[in-house]
Amino acid sequence: MSTKATIHKASLNIANMDSHYYAEHNLTLAKHPSENDLRLMVRLAAFVLNANKTLQFCKGISQDDEPDLWQKTLDGEILLWIDLGQPDEKRIRKACGRAKKVIIYTYQEGSALAWYKHVENSLKRFKNLSVIHLNIDGNIEQLVERTMSLQCNISDGELTLINDDNNVIIQEDVLKNI
Repeated sequence: MSTKATIHKASLNIANMDSHYYAEHNLTLAKHPSENDLRLMVRLAAFVLNANKTLQFCKGISQDDEPDLWQKTLDGEILLWIDLGQPDEKRIRKACGRAKKVIIYTYQEGSALAWYKHVENSLKRFKNLSVIHLNIDGNIEQLVERTMSLQCNISDGELTLINDDNNVIIQEDVLKNI
C-alpha cells in the first residue's frame, strides 16, 4: 500500500513592497511522502517570491515533466518554470527549452553551493535561467501546520514569513541571473 500525500492549507497575506504586489492567496499544498517540512516551506517561499494570479503548484517531486511551480498562459505556453534543489543538467536543459523563464531555488547550505560550482560552467549557455540560493534565518519548519496563516512581507529583497508565534527571514543570494 502506498503512502498518500499530506494536505496542507495556507492562507498567505502577501505584501511585496519591491514589486508593489499586495494580495491574499488561499492555497492547498500536497506534501509528498518523501518531502520534508523544509522543502514544503521552500516551495511556499518560492510561491511568495513570485506570486501572481496565475502562478500555481504542480505535481513537482512526484512528476518528472513538471516543475514545483509554474505560470502558464491560457493557451498553455509556460512563462515561468520554478524548480527547487539541485536538478541535473538534463532537467535544466528541458526546462529552459520549454519555458520563457526558469528559476532554480537552492536552499541546502553546503551541498547547494558545491552543486552550483560543479554545474556553473554548463549553465552559462542558458540565457533564460536564474539560480538563486535562499539563505534562511530562523527555523522555517516551525511555521509548518496543517492549516497555516502567514503574513509574507518582501522589502529590499528580503522575505519575512510571520505567524502568531514565529518569524523567519529569507534572503536571496543570486548565483546566476538572466
